[in-house]
Parts: sequence; structure tokens; C-alpha cells
Amino acid sequence: MRRALLVSLRMAVVTIVLTGVIYPLVVWGIGAVLFPRQASGSLLTSADGSVIGSSLIGQSFASDKYFHSRPSAAGANGYDAMASSFSNLGPTSKALISAVETRLAEVVRADGATRGSVPVDMVTASASGLDPDISPDNAALQTSRVARTRGLSVGAVKQLVAAHTRGRDLGFLGEPRVNVLELNLALDALSSK
Repeated sequence: MRRALLVSLRMAVVTIVLTGVIYPLVVWGIGAVLFPRQASGSLLTSADGSVIGSSLIGQSFASDKYFHSRPSAAGANGYDAMASSFSNLGPTSKALISAVETRLAEVVRADGATRGSVPVDMVTASASGLDPDISPDNAALQTSRVARTRGLSVGAVKQLVAAHTRGRDLGFLGEPRVNVLELNLALDALSSK
């Protein structure tokens, strides 16, 4: 019995060292060498070098002078990276229908959209609640509001959106998208000129 217990203990230690220490270090090392920006969190910094956020995690932008992110269900007030999750509300949920109706009314009010023309990602949260991207249609709908609030031409803001629109990965994976934080930082840079 004692021999079996010692063998089990040694196997547990070997497994813990392999899967809990060596494997994570190898994966981290490969990531740090091949993808240094992503392995460091894809952090975006201001001109003075202070970290503003990550291009991988959505943030809330409430001011009309910014493009608004996709709604978030992560945490009590949304956009909580420590509480990444979905709302777990189904299509027949009265709470979901009410939230979507409230968001839809706000989009119609703020952006002058008609109810049938609002992209779904403007009024529904993503699965993680922290999606950093919006659809090009979402960005296009917000362009007039942002241009008007900042005193910029709609054409200039449209050019900025086009410059920050990424296509499908490898030409066929995913959907075209616009990173909201990167777009808003570029917008701030354009407005400060």
C-alpha cells in the first residue's frame, strides 16, 4: 500500500510540474517570441506613454463625440473585464426585449436612425460582453453624430472609419469589423490637429 501511495504522489507531482509549470512557460515563451504585442495584452498607449486600454477588450464610450461600443452585459454596469459573460437571456425574455427596446430608442434619438435600419450589434450585447469591435454598418450609422458633435465633416469621419475597418481574417474568417478604441483614439488625434 505504501509503495502505491508513493508512486501516486510522484505521478501527481510530475503531472503538476508538467501541466502547471512547464507547459504554461513553453506556451508563454512561444507567444512572447512570435506574438509579442498580443502576449503583452495588445495595450494601447497615449502620447505620454500611459496605458489607455487594450484593443482586445471593449470599453464604454458614453459621450456623443465618440463612437459607442457594443452594449455589454459583463458585470453590474457592463464592460467589467473581471466579469466577462453574457446576459443569459433568451429571445423570449421580457428583460432582454425591454433592454433592446430601450437601446433602440436611444439609437433612434441620438443617431437619427429608423427602427428598421439599426444594426443588431448596436442594441445587443456580445457573448463575452467585452467585444472591442462593432460592425461597419454600426460605425456608419454613428458617423453623422460624431462628425456633428466634433465639428468635423462627415466625409473626414467616414474616411477615418474606412481606414480602421478590418476585413475578414485570412479573407474568409469572421466578419468585417471596426475596433472602437482604436477608432476613437484616431478621432481624438484628428480633432487635436
